[in-house]
Amino acid sequence: MTEYLIGETHRPGRIEVVCGSMFSGKTEELIRRMKRAKFAKQKVEIFKPSLDTRYSEEDVVSHDKNTIRSTPIDSSGAILLLASDIDVVGIDEAQFFDDGLVEVCNQLANNGVRVIVAGLDMDYKGIPFGPIPALCAIADEVTKVHAICVKCGALAYVSHRLIHNDKRVLLGEKDEYEPLCRECYQRSIDIEMKAEAAENLKL
Repeated sequence: MTEYLIGETHRPGRIEVVCGSMFSGKTEELIRRMKRAKFAKQKVEIFKPSLDTRYSEEDVVSHDKNTIRSTPIDSSGAILLLASDIDVVGIDEAQFFDDGLVEVCNQLANNGVRVIVAGLDMDYKGIPFGPIPALCAIADEVTKVHAICVKCGALAYVSHRLIHNDKRVLLGEKDEYEPLCRECYQRSIDIEMKAEAAENLKL
């Protein structure tokens, strides 16, 4: 067991990004890596955007209800202020943070901190989301995780929004979103567009 943990205790500063659609296990993987670091006697701190209160105001909670204590913050700059003397920094739902998160993560990694970032790589329209694309570009390691398409069972590509709301940031779960593969997503969008066109004709 000691040999197994050598990689945890002697990792240099680095950025690890875990990204994918909703329900793909991003937060689950973040929690797993953070708990391993704690087991290896490292000082860890995990942050999440204060707007994410779906399961808990303070804890990071996966869809499978695994939890880890976190610090809710309003902006990426707060991470530098709160992460002094920390070996491993975890950041959940990173797509909701400002673009300054990229430089924050870079600075932490350059100072020898291991940074683990989890977030959606695309929004419900399939558009790259927040600072995640830039973080993927500078990361030492990128892990793309996949949910399963609820329509056909293939690997999911995007989080399809089930309710009509044009806000880009809309917190939700299975009642508001479903993971779909590229083909099923395009089919669903076509159906919605046809239904909207028919509704407009009635008006």
